[in-house]
Amino acid sequence: MRKSLHIFTLTIVLLSISMAAIAADAPTGVVNINTADTAQLSLLPRVGEKVAQRIVEYRTEHGPFKKATDLMQVKGIGAKTFEGLSSYVSVEGKTTLSGKVRTARKPSASKPATAASN
Repeated sequence: MRKSLHIFTLTIVLLSISMAAIAADAPTGVVNINTADTAQLSLLPRVGEKVAQRIVEYRTEHGPFKKATDLMQVKGIGAKTFEGLSSYVSVEGKTTLSGKVRTARKPSASKPATAASN
């Protein structure tokens, strides 16, 4: 029983240390979607140059965003995408995001092998 308790405690400590190391690598800050240019908007997770350009065009056409959720009106940003970037988005203040935010990708499904035709 005692040995199991020590192993369990050691496991918890190692997990907490590794999670802290992962969190320390993540960029910090926010992007003001009302003032950011395409380069700054591209720092957001799952936002590339094309979507960043659509955000700027939408903002130019419709005026400033009133709330962060209005970003879902832009083509290419749905609820799932917004969920991943919402903690990095602001509608006021300065853009302070320090680097590109990378998100973990889902493993791609392996395709069945096809027979080569001769």
